[in-house]
Amino acid sequence: MKKFLSRFLSLSLCFTILLMTFAGCGKKTQNTSSKVSKETSNTTSEKTSDDTSNNSPVDVTLNEVAHSIFYAPMYVAIEQGYFEEENINLDLVTGFGADKTMTAVLSGEADIGFMGPETTVYTYNEGSTDYVVNFAQLTQRAGNFLVAREEMPDFSWSDLCGHEVLGGRKGGMPQMVFEYILKQNGIKPSTDLSIDQSIDFGSTAAAFSSGKGDFSVEFEPGATALETKGDGYVVASLGIDSGYVPYTAFSAKSSYLEEHPDIIQKFTNALQKGMDYTLKHSPEEIATVISPQFKETDMETLTAIVTRYHEQDTWKENLIFEESSFELLLDILSESGELSDRPAYQDLVNTSFAEKAIK
Repeated sequence: MKKFLSRFLSLSLCFTILLMTFAGCGKKTQNTSSKVSKETSNTTSEKTSDDTSNNSPVDVTLNEVAHSIFYAPMYVAIEQGYFEEENINLDLVTGFGADKTMTAVLSGEADIGFMGPETTVYTYNEGSTDYVVNFAQLTQRAGNFLVAREEMPDFSWSDLCGHEVLGGRKGGMPQMVFEYILKQNGIKPSTDLSIDQSIDFGSTAAAFSSGKGDFSVEFEPGATALETKGDGYVVASLGIDSGYVPYTAFSAKSSYLEEHPDIIQKFTNALQKGMDYTLKHSPEEIATVISPQFKETDMETLTAIVTRYHEQDTWKENLIFEESSFELLLDILSESGELSDRPAYQDLVNTSFAEKAIK
């Protein structure tokens, strides 16, 4: 496998277009910190550091891969003040791509990263000594949809055979999950259809509207926008047809988890509160809460998108990253030809914070 940074940097321009499609803003919130020895990296410690001695707010920089309605529970936690309740002063930064988010975490520019967990596998396999560990999983299904040029109430994946589909970049979760679904349905991605991977992420909806391709794999708000304009129709959900996949997770360097378990715990507590709210309230209520994060999206569209994600069971009841999900992730990476070695679950996943957050 190519070196992680080199394989990603060449693709980073593909994500800058997200600035136009995912409107958002950072918001600040607050917490405390403590230290724990390396031997207790999978459990939390009661030992507090100087950071918590005066119970002052702690600054935490979170770099998210994209600013998307797909991640609604996180924005609920921000807008409802749950991070502030945990005494965390949160600085939310959008990385516009897994390459940039991972680079920010590895360099120390960000304390926590939010991205596809496949990136932690890549860096681990490249031999990173202070590797990045996943400690909370947010989404349990893929967040993209297959859009056709006409309504297809009886759609089956075999309908793609012989057609051109606008897909995603090689090595990214959207494309790998798409190919995984095709293979599960007996379709060979390389020969049974044509997948165009040359279009920048975020530009596929516009390309589809202009006549490019017969089908397109779209995230929101692209899928809804195409339907609103009458240029396309959602015929399948990759989230439903791929099953439960650990699509996005929160992660931090091993050293940060070891040195600041209290910060990570309170950060996870705030996320769990956001998840609890999301699962207990209607799409209309959720849309209203997160609307300040998406000021360029009207309430009708925002509600429709939240409803679509809500109905397909996108978000986990808890933030625990189960071993079965991790093994499925490795299977998907392996089938796509992107996996050199299978890291051990206990090396790249720490569930202690998520487990404590639900107690």
